[in-house]
Amino acid sequence: MLMIRLQRVGRKNDPSFRLVLVDSRRSTKSGSYLEILGSHNARRKKTELDTERIKHWITKGAQVSESVRSILTKNKAL
Repeated sequence: MLMIRLQRVGRKNDPSFRLVLVDSRRSTKSGSYLEILGSHNARRKKTELDTERIKHWITKGAQVSESVRSILTKNKAL
């Protein structure tokens, strides 16, 4: 099953995240994601989303994690 999850990137004590499409059996730390769908910087409150690709993968059956779901609803992407 495919999942849209957050992958933490960036420096220590400076969190920023990627929204990635991953097989649910693999960890996001493994680095084996299928596609990057956007980014989210928690400190600067800056979010960039590829809404067309996100909607495409959701219609194909990809599940969305709770944290990604809240980001998408705040940005009115869902």
